[in-house]
Formats: sequence, structure tokens, C-alpha cells
Amino acid sequence: MHIHRVFFNVFILFFLVLSCKNKTVSKEVVANGVSPYNEAIRQYYFKTLDSAAFYMQQLDTLNPLSKNRTAFLNSRKWYKRVEPLLMAYDYQNYLSMNAPNLLKVEIDDYQDIKVVKPKSYQVLEEMLFGEDDVKHEEMHRVINYLQVRIPYIRRNHIIYRQTNRHHLKMVRDAIVNIATKGITGFDSPMLSNSLEEAVQNYITLKQVMDIFKDAYTDKSIRSDWVAAIDASIRFLLASDFDSFDRYIFIKDHTNKQLKLVNRTAKDLNIKLNTSRALNPTSENLFAKDFFNLKMFSLPGSPPITEERVSLGQTLFNDKALSKDGLMSCATCHIKAKAFTDGYPKALGNDGRPLLRNTPTLSYAVYQTTMFYDGRGDGLEAQIVSVANNENEFHVDLNTMEERVKNNTMYQSQFDSLYPDGVTNRNVRHAMATYIRSLAPFDSKFDKNMQGKEESLTSKEKLGFNLFMGKAACATCHFPPAFNGTVPPKYMETEFENLGVPKNASFEHPILDGDLGQYFPYKVAERKSFFKTSTVRNIALTAPYMHNGVYQTLDEVMNFYNVGGGQGMGLEVPYQTLPPDSLGLTTKETEAIIAFMNTLTDKAYGTSN
Repeated sequence: MHIHRVFFNVFILFFLVLSCKNKTVSKEVVANGVSPYNEAIRQYYFKTLDSAAFYMQQLDTLNPLSKNRTAFLNSRKWYKRVEPLLMAYDYQNYLSMNAPNLLKVEIDDYQDIKVVKPKSYQVLEEMLFGEDDVKHEEMHRVINYLQVRIPYIRRNHIIYRQTNRHHLKMVRDAIVNIATKGITGFDSPMLSNSLEEAVQNYITLKQVMDIFKDAYTDKSIRSDWVAAIDASIRFLLASDFDSFDRYIFIKDHTNKQLKLVNRTAKDLNIKLNTSRALNPTSENLFAKDFFNLKMFSLPGSPPITEERVSLGQTLFNDKALSKDGLMSCATCHIKAKAFTDGYPKALGNDGRPLLRNTPTLSYAVYQTTMFYDGRGDGLEAQIVSVANNENEFHVDLNTMEERVKNNTMYQSQFDSLYPDGVTNRNVRHAMATYIRSLAPFDSKFDKNMQGKEESLTSKEKLGFNLFMGKAACATCHFPPAFNGTVPPKYMETEFENLGVPKNASFEHPILDGDLGQYFPYKVAERKSFFKTSTVRNIALTAPYMHNGVYQTLDEVMNFYNVGGGQGMGLEVPYQTLPPDSLGLTTKETEAIIAFMNTLTDKAYGTSN
């Protein structure tokens, strides 16, 4: 009898083991626990890294150029397959491996300044496929770094305890990255091989989403992902770089895939993280809710409400906040001019020109630094600088606070909207809240991308496609804000040295003497670097550039078309804009301007 009982217990145990082994992973585990698919994703990660490393090991400065080029392209293909995973789970190595061929300056303080020469795929691409002679020692330095770095990344991976939320966010970020950077030529400036490389990204996304096949309750999700990605791949392969229709791609592929991400999250009971720069549930790249507005506010700030916006608007227009009651924020930031002033350089409280042009405040919220030289860390910090500047408000924050307290209307409003009433911090927050509201995403272009209108002309669509492709505008002015804040993380705003002249003559230009980011640390490699501003509402914000040198968009386009300062024959150390001509025709230039004119917000009426 005892033997039978033991045999029965063993049989039950064996049956339970088999049942557990074959049991479909529960929704609860999929949603909240460590992903049961980490091992499969990790093995795919290893495969792509190993393949990229295998071909990178074949490069040698002693090889014929043709052999090195072939090995590079094969390694680069596999790097592009691993890129979505690398971007999600090893972002710093992603930045290093994919860095543009530009010096990177890292500044902690006056005694700790590093100037770093990149050693990346982009650098190697320019060495192998560019026309300039390259020293073998320089090429060896880059090849050796990549040969060592790729295995290092594999050994030090962190794919252990990710949840399915992390993996789905990885897919979403990759979709956004393809649309905002991948198809623009951002990281293939020499070969313009962006479309083929976007295909490699999509191959990985298809593989990852297929790993989830057993987790879906709605089994049509798997087939819908396959169909969506296959359609994108076909579309990418059907055109060359210059003729590719980026407008249709984003509207009919990117936006539909963002909807599919939401459908997948709902099916798997996943709540995507809301503590990042992007709203994880937005289904349109050009929707007002694409960005996560709270992440562009100070931590712990009260939420944006109509009442706080209205209070901030009143403060924004109040001259009593300045020392002599001569100016308000609206003195230089005039609403009818998209919050610029129409002067080449802003005018101070004495009517004399200041150092630089007045930048627009529209969409300023979606920058990580303020002022052309980036000295302000946020909107509240920018207000401090304006208040303290002797040529502007010339008032200390305590005095500003007292003036607001002495206004009974303000006192009442602050008491009702802020727990601690009137403080200089709350005054600045209210003003900044108003500025944060100046990003409606309701231009003619936005409405077309959102599917609310079908009013874009063929010329305007051509202009967008040129902006995003041949003209390379979007490699610095990233959608959807079309400023220098870099996707897909949107945590850093770029600065560029364009070689801007101080006069508008293309025949006899003179380099502008404003040194920009050179100060305060006096780093030569930062001379004449200025923040990349938005081109939204650009029809209203003339004159252009940090010094207001150009009165028209035709002049601006001509400046870029000839290759900036270097292209005009000026000596511009560290210019980041390629000095070669873009080769844009008059028709193409006019189309780009026509597109930019569609970026005027509804409030201004123009181009809508």
C-alpha cells in the first residue's frame, strides 16, 4: 500500500511539472513581473552584437579599401538591428557608438573640461567613403575602439529583470526614432543609407513582437504587427533617399504603429511609464499630447491649469514687475510676432540693442536649455536671468515678489492657486506655465498629420519631404517641435556652429564676432555655438539667426544651401554644418519655405 501511495504521489508531481511547463504565461505575470521573454530577447541581442563584432573584426588599415567598405557595411547592418535594444538598455553606449563626427565637449567646472573625439560608426563611414585623405593611425584608432567596444557591450549587458513594459517601450521608442531621425540621414550623412538602415531596425521590432506571440489574448495582434512592419519595410525599400515620401510614411505607418502599441499594451495589461519626456499613449507624432508636458516642468510643480495659465499671462504682460515699470515680458515677446519683436537684436530698457535676437517663446517648453548660449536650465531659470539683467527688468526677485504681494488682485489669485500664496518661485512658475501653454500643435501641417484636414498642397508636401531628406534640415530641427531637442529621449538640446556672418552679403561676408557658448568657460571648441531654435511659426519671426542678420527665409535657405560660413569662404573652426552645397534648386527652396509656412499656429491665422 505504501509503495502504491509513493508511486501515486510521484505521478501527481510529474503531472504537475508537465502542466506547469506547458502552461501559458498568465496575464498577471506578463503585465507586472519580470518578463518571461527576457532570455529570448537577450539571445537575440547577443546574436546581433556578435554579428556586428564579427564583421568589425574584419576591418584592418592594411586591407584594400573595398574590403574594409564591405566589412563596414555588414557590421553596420547588424549594428542597426541591435540599435533599438541598445537605445533602450544601454543608452550611453548607443550615443557613443552612433556619435556624429563632431568633437564633444564635456564640462563639469573650470578645472574639469574634456574635449572628446568620437570613435563611432559615423566617423568610420566618413573615413571609408569620404573624399578626404585619412591617416591610418586615425582610422586604426576608430576601428580598434569599435572592435573592443562591441564585445564589451555584450559582456556588460543588463537584460536580466526587464518587464514587458520595458520591452514595449523599447519598440515604441524605436518607431519614434525611425520617424524623427532614422529616415532623415541623421546618422548616415555620407552614404544617405537611412532607408535601408530603418529596415534593419524594423526587422528587430518584428522579431521582438513575434517573441510575444503566445502572450496575446487577441491573436490578431501578432498578424497585425507582421502586416504593419512588412508594409513599412516594403515602403522603405520602394524609393531612394531623395524621393522617399516621409509625409506618407509618418502619417500612414508611424502613427498607425503608435496605435498598435497602445492596443498591444491594453491586451497585455501593460501600463507604460509616464515619467519620461514622451506621453506613452499618444497615437500621433504631431498630436498636442505627444510630449509629456509635466516632464518639461520643474519636479513637484503644480499641474498646468487654465487658471494658472491666465495668471501667468497677466504677469507676462505686467510692466510693474520691472524696475522702472518700462517693460514687461511682452515688450520683447510680442504675441502677434509669435513672441518675438521684429528687431535684428532685442532692445534693452534704454532702447539700445542688446547682444542677440529675441527668440520665439512658442514651443520653447520643449527645449532643455534656454537662451541662444544655453545658460538657462529652464523657463523658471530664464526668468531669473531676465529679472536680474540691468538692461532688462533690472529687479531682484524679492522686489518682484513684494510688488505682486502689494497687488490685491494678484494676492487673491495666488492664495487660491498656490498653497503658499505669493512667492517669487510661484510668480516665476505662473509665468513659465503661461509660456508652457504656447505649444498648441494646431497648425495647418499638424491638422493634416492628425487627419483633421487634407489641405496640404503638393508643393507643401514636397517641402516637408525635402526638409526631412535632401535638405537635411531635420538632422538638426527634429520633429515634431522642429527644434534641436534630440529624439527619441528628448532630454538634450543641440547647439551648432553654422558660421553665421554679421552682414547679409553672400559675396563679401564677414564672420559674426559673437562667440556664443565660448563663455563662460572659454573653450575654443565651443566658439560660436548657438542653440538650434524651432522653425515653428517661422513665417512670423523675422529677422533670423542669433544676430538677426537675415530678413527673409530666402536668405536663410541660401545660407544653408551654400554650406554656411565655410561654404561662403569664411574660416570657421569647428563648423558643424557641412560646407558642401546642398544642391537645392529654386523650386526646391521655394517648396521648403512653403512647408515652413504651414507651421504657423492657428492663433495667428497665417497659412491656415
